[in-house]
Amino acid sequence: MSSPRILITRLSHIGDCILTLPLVNAIRKQHPDAFIAWAVETPTHQLLKNHSSVDHIIQIPKSWMGRPSTWANLRRELRCENFDIVLDPQGLTKSAMLGWLCGAPRRIGIKGRWGRELSPWLNNTLVETLSDHVVDRSLELLSKMEIKSPQVEFSLPTLAESDKKIDQWLSNHKLNTFAVINPGASWPSKRWENDRFGTVASHLFQKHNLRTVISWAGAEEKKMAQEIFRLNDRGSVFALPTTLNEYASLISRANFFVGCDTGPMHIATAVGTPCVGLYGTTRAQDSGAYGPQNIAVQKWYQSGSCKKRRSAENDAMRDIMASDVNAACDKMIKSLAKFQAA
Repeated sequence: MSSPRILITRLSHIGDCILTLPLVNAIRKQHPDAFIAWAVETPTHQLLKNHSSVDHIIQIPKSWMGRPSTWANLRRELRCENFDIVLDPQGLTKSAMLGWLCGAPRRIGIKGRWGRELSPWLNNTLVETLSDHVVDRSLELLSKMEIKSPQVEFSLPTLAESDKKIDQWLSNHKLNTFAVINPGASWPSKRWENDRFGTVASHLFQKHNLRTVISWAGAEEKKMAQEIFRLNDRGSVFALPTTLNEYASLISRANFFVGCDTGPMHIATAVGTPCVGLYGTTRAQDSGAYGPQNIAVQKWYQSGSCKKRRSAENDAMRDIMASDVNAACDKMIKSLAKFQAA
């Protein structure tokens, strides 16, 4: 099939959707004339709607599974597209159900550990994925489309209007070189202490004369960022409020990113900015910043079911000391200097 009509059902979490971009890019490379649509919830659609490998975004209402009245409308919208193939890298009932509703004859999903809930029954072509990292696991689904050894490419675009706004803001603050610190994370168990982020910002300024931009999104993260900024107002800059596209522009201009396992870290990876990532209830080899240019800091893995890890205390994160992250930042700066000199 030279120009198949393909639907991707990766619905939620900014980071997980970013980590699915290599799947879409690999399909586009193999099938340049394919029609590729992506079913996704807000706000991630902001980042995907300008991606060159995605032809059409289908916005799915949050919590739609709990509102059967929306099922008929979604079924009608999806069936109008006459999809040939669905790929379900999320492996949940809600993602597989959309593929089933659209009526595509081939619905490629996951079996085994990562094919969860009802997805193995709703999908009809299953792959038992063997890789650790979610990027590589997603790419394994392409074996059922005869796409062999695909390259990992994110190719996340930034928008001209976002670039212009961010460049003006950086110029106003005289920021030519800087690191980004982002304290947020969707799970409280993934978060690190604000005062330790402040210590890292002070270390970068005092040892390397490198200022940090403290980024945030939403009221809760704004308070966290303000606390970090107050601890080191000479060496830090409190970030402006940004859309996701503006955040991608900001972080693409940073020397490197420091933060927890969260969407902004994966945006950094997707725009080519290396990361110093902190991990406790997740592991870098499973869902961390992808690629050898990144540095992972983890003392131990706080294991358990997804539900258990989500609601856990952040014991593993608290065992990471500021000195551990300072050392990782020193290593990153040394690595970047070698790269620039080469």
